[in-house]
Amino acid sequence: MLESLFGGLGTVLALLPLLTIVSGIVLGILIGAMPGLSPSMGVALMVPFTYSMSPTLALILLVGIYIGSSYGGSITGIMVNAPGTPSAVVTAIDGYALTKKGQPSLALGTSIVASSFGGMFGTLILIGFSVPLAAAAVRFHPSEYFAFALFGMATIATLAGDNWIKAFIAMLVGLVLATVGTDAMSGTERFTFDVLELSDGFMLIPALIGLFALSEVFRGIEQGDVRIEGSGSIHDPWPRFSHYWKLKWVTLRSSAIGTLVGVFPGAGATIGSFISYGLAKRFSRNKEAFGYGSPEGVTASEAADSGSVGGAMVPLLALGIPGSATTAVLIGAMMIHDLTPGPQLFVRNPEMIYAIFGAMLIAQFVLLFVGLAGGRLWVKVAHIPKEVLYVLITTMALIGAFAVRNAMFDVFCCVAFGIFGWVMRRHGFPLAPVILGLVLGAIAETNFRRAIMMDGWEVFFTRPVTVTMLALALLSFLLPFMPRLRRRRLQAIASDRQAA
Repeated sequence: MLESLFGGLGTVLALLPLLTIVSGIVLGILIGAMPGLSPSMGVALMVPFTYSMSPTLALILLVGIYIGSSYGGSITGIMVNAPGTPSAVVTAIDGYALTKKGQPSLALGTSIVASSFGGMFGTLILIGFSVPLAAAAVRFHPSEYFAFALFGMATIATLAGDNWIKAFIAMLVGLVLATVGTDAMSGTERFTFDVLELSDGFMLIPALIGLFALSEVFRGIEQGDVRIEGSGSIHDPWPRFSHYWKLKWVTLRSSAIGTLVGVFPGAGATIGSFISYGLAKRFSRNKEAFGYGSPEGVTASEAADSGSVGGAMVPLLALGIPGSATTAVLIGAMMIHDLTPGPQLFVRNPEMIYAIFGAMLIAQFVLLFVGLAGGRLWVKVAHIPKEVLYVLITTMALIGAFAVRNAMFDVFCCVAFGIFGWVMRRHGFPLAPVILGLVLGAIAETNFRRAIMMDGWEVFFTRPVTVTMLALALLSFLLPFMPRLRRRRLQAIASDRQAA
């Protein structure tokens, strides 16, 4: 394997492949930073430009875009609270809080290093364990996928902080919104109110842009906020090595979680980011900082997000099964170049497979360099007057919402979600749980019904993996409330003693 990997690196370490990698990373960062353009959309837009390229160079370019866009979504999330990708929602929770405290460089520096390390970890797992990990993932029963989605939703308890009731209500709203559209199992329309555009349900990107970007604009306009809140000095120092060293364990743990989640087809980076964020808060010595500008929160989200890229490539290359929406696009690109992903690809085109592995390794270093070099440019976004920034954000948001399906209905939905998010902010409801429910609701419902149709209700109590994951989900939901219950009980005992 090492000889093949070195051979792949030798193929990539030439002028044209290196330029292709750099181009893919830069394009990917720009695509990811634009609200409305997801990694899958970015890769799909670039597929036609690869027709005249060799299969190896074409896949190197598309994979570079995939890697770059997975990181790029965090930039706008950190700087203006407009996450470019769904998984960047988690990064924006603490990243934007750091920007408001006048520490955008700390957030961006933490993000890029965690993203590069997570991507490197995921790539190494892809190289070493692609076949056995993919074989294990495809044996998962729908009941296991349901339990996995439930475990992701259980992180609401750690995302909520003291407002867990409001966070739980917000997640329920997201679950309700996930039921709108045509039922995939029966073909029946649900809650569409005879609106044709709602047949496919609410599009995630317009909802995401509206909830986070437009609601922030509306909040700022309401408060007359035209200056950067706590923006500090433009010479905000970049993190030192000691800062990254303190985050080594959360980086390693989150990279592993993101990679493993990415291996499971359909799970995606968003679930991995939420789970990693929840576990990071649970094991942190400074839990109170989460949600208010914790570098650990930024690290957990970004490492998991980038780690999922390597994980999602495992079932794609080893078994021809897409591990994410982006890898589904990559399957189409491979077929255009007369390549059939799966085990035979390792037999017929081993040199191309290892060239992709080598390109992914080099791409992580390119991503780190571009991210660090462009960091000062991203920081300057925080010093643009907000009356200008609000116009730019609103314009980008509306264009991004329209670009999803070239439909004005999505623009109206974006504005509606923006108003809804603004109202939620005014009443202290967190927004991230809405996205959590919207993303995981469909996954949980579909796999729950499939499991029952296949094996009945007892499957949730007879399959060891399902039982274990359901128990972990319940434990994950209850653990954060234990200290609160203990404090209340001690307070009650103290009150009884004083009364006696």
